[in-house]
Amino acid sequence: MSFFGFGQSAEVELVLSDAESRRRVEHKTEEGKKEKYFLFYDGETAHMQWEAAATLRAEDGKPELYYDRGNHHEFVSLVKDLARPGEFTQSQIFDFEFTHVEKPYESYTGQNVKLRYFLRATVSRRLNDVVKEMDIVVHTLSTYPELNSSIKMEVGIEDCLHIEFEYNKSKYHLKDVIVGKIYFLLVRIKIKHMEIDIIKRETTGTGPNVYHENDTIAKYEIMDGAPVRGESIPIRLFLAGYELTPTMRDINKKFSVRYYLNLVLIDEEERRYFKQQEVVLWRKGDIVRKSMSHQAAIASQRFEGTSSHTEAKTPSQPAENNGRQ
Repeated sequence: MSFFGFGQSAEVELVLSDAESRRRVEHKTEEGKKEKYFLFYDGETAHMQWEAAATLRAEDGKPELYYDRGNHHEFVSLVKDLARPGEFTQSQIFDFEFTHVEKPYESYTGQNVKLRYFLRATVSRRLNDVVKEMDIVVHTLSTYPELNSSIKMEVGIEDCLHIEFEYNKSKYHLKDVIVGKIYFLLVRIKIKHMEIDIIKRETTGTGPNVYHENDTIAKYEIMDGAPVRGESIPIRLFLAGYELTPTMRDINKKFSVRYYLNLVLIDEEERRYFKQQEVVLWRKGDIVRKSMSHQAAIASQRFEGTSSHTEAKTPSQPAENNGRQ
């Protein structure tokens, strides 16, 4: 040991006891890169070891608001002391577990907020601590919603355009297929292109400090050319190929993430007409994988057999009046 209690530095390593068998998943980092992390679910027990030691602190969840980086907001924090104060002269291994830990929210990295779960091992020393952290990813699973009605709406511009669009459901799991159709009742403007966009809207903060961030996840072309009255265009959009998260509402009273299907029409003068409809996304547990064509066939059967619809009539305006793309 040197003077003033500095001494030699300690090295800390965190190891999952089931690291060989536990599933890893890709998760986006704050820098936009993808890295693999160990996957956990709500209520699951964590068995771990760590080498070196003194105090272990596991902080199971901390939303970080990027516009307010100085403040981290904890919603779960568990602590276990693994060794009494003393001196380490050789390597030591400490076993520990956190049993049935509540992990109510899904891990999330967005544009203005990051919800992070991690384990932190701390060797407490006189002047400065030695800290080692291990990030994990948490997925929240849901069951099939009991009420999942279709979406049917009529939109248009008076004496110019009148269309009816329909989606087979209002709630979709992350590997689902959106099936729908668009029917043209009146066409008096020259439309050259139509698409459906998947938009993610992230809302952070409260009161006067609310930030909205829209991110277009996907653009799916459903028509190229001018439609005629009476024409019906089918929609089949596979969600599995896009980076989506479950819908999140008022997470820890700090942020929300919502998804919208945005129907966009563009005429020959490059004017844009659009109508947004919110849909709910949810994550379900792994099942026996089926081919995508089989999933689409099932979705089509459900859609064609649907008899109950929620109707609404909303006039759509050009982009400069109704919204900005």
